[in-house]
Amino acid sequence: MKKVYFITGSQDLYGEEVLLQVAEDSKVIAKYLDEKIDGVKIEYVSTVRDEASCVDACKVASNDPDCIAVITWMHTFSPAKMWIKGLQLLTKPLLHLHTQANEKLPYDEIDMDFMNLNQTAHGGREYGFMVTRLNVKREVIVGYYQHEDVIEAVKKFIDVARAVDFSKNLNVCMFGSNMREVSVTDGDRVESQIKYGWNVNYYGIGDLVALVNEVTEDELNAKMAEYSELYVMNTDNLDAVKEQAKYEIALDKFLTSGNFGAYTDTFQDLHGMRQLPGLATQRMMAKGIGFGAEGDYKTAALNAIFCEMAKGREGSTGFMEDYTYDFTKGEEVVLGAHMLEVSPNFASTQPKIEVHQLGIGGKEPPARLVFDGVCGDGVAVCMVDMGNRFRLICAAIELVKQPKEMPKLPVARIMWKLKPDHKTGAAAWIYAGGAHHTVVSTAITVEDVRLFAKLTDTELVVIDDKTDLVSLQRELEINDLLAKLK
Repeated sequence: MKKVYFITGSQDLYGEEVLLQVAEDSKVIAKYLDEKIDGVKIEYVSTVRDEASCVDACKVASNDPDCIAVITWMHTFSPAKMWIKGLQLLTKPLLHLHTQANEKLPYDEIDMDFMNLNQTAHGGREYGFMVTRLNVKREVIVGYYQHEDVIEAVKKFIDVARAVDFSKNLNVCMFGSNMREVSVTDGDRVESQIKYGWNVNYYGIGDLVALVNEVTEDELNAKMAEYSELYVMNTDNLDAVKEQAKYEIALDKFLTSGNFGAYTDTFQDLHGMRQLPGLATQRMMAKGIGFGAEGDYKTAALNAIFCEMAKGREGSTGFMEDYTYDFTKGEEVVLGAHMLEVSPNFASTQPKIEVHQLGIGGKEPPARLVFDGVCGDGVAVCMVDMGNRFRLICAAIELVKQPKEMPKLPVARIMWKLKPDHKTGAAAWIYAGGAHHTVVSTAITVEDVRLFAKLTDTELVVIDDKTDLVSLQRELEINDLLAKLK
């Protein structure tokens, strides 16, 4: 199980009795949070009382592969010069929990002994200055540790920290390369590995075809039975469905053997395949595997990372593409889809398996899942390579029910409204250089993306109900200037 280390700040000045109480209070808080937060072990590690103990604690956290983050709490005053070397060594996401062992002040009994022991308000500022001075990216959460809003904030931090840890160990497989002549889906794969840990490599589609050809009759029959149980078989072309079943089985084997968390393909490189993977890719995304079409490795990686971040939450997350608009005045909506690849996690109704001509790529008509999408608040997020840095663009959106039936559109789709309004939201996305491929999620929030950007030191542009185009363009100009000065 992954761990979050709980490290407390104090000093020797108060004496051994106080330090024993500090340790006891720290264990109580760590145990309480551990009981309230699933999926990780939160454990008290030590009380930092001097430079040596701080270095030791930060080394232990940085060197433990199971440690995904560190929570620090200043119980008493902790002179912050002793934190410098330790914080410089720390490689894990940092949370400063500005809390107290006590919720209320004991007004009738409070004395200087109580004041000396409970100095979060005092010690937190000293420590906070040093973290700021060192420019260590961190999250600060303020409040009593047993309050529900504080617990929820800690949970969200841990979700993002887990995603950052996942990112550092993410392998991405590119079947083929980037779609010819397309710019925004391309990127610096070496820099992606340096900055985020993504190990992105090319594999020939023939490597997958070899596994497709080895699928057994028993494997195929089992997969078809699974499809029949989960979906409505709305086609007589079972041969096309079986072909996609073979692709899913082969993808599962290939990605598992290589420990890949995400992959891409492109319809320009399908030598040896009868169809573009449609149903197969939809199924892989439903399992939490990241996907990016046309060689879009950045979106594939983000898809996998956000699926990891969203574990245990309500909502849907998956690859998406802005396709077309309804420009009816006052009722503008975006129709999001792709040629085939929309995760069934977005389905509001039982998906149907259908087979239709694709109209691109020159292959046989592929099987795919067709459904209408869910409703709710969400985000659409993309990453673009600006040449001298990566930029995350996050738009707050509202997924809505499609206004009318689309009987002749044989693909899965979702629809959403832009914020603060359609014209501003679309123009802001274009000014920011936003891609046509995104990761859409109703489980992830703007604040989650903001924290991920902060912990990975990534430029972030947010488009929401507060956005105005003049301020946005000024922000982009400042970002460009700052990037050139680095």
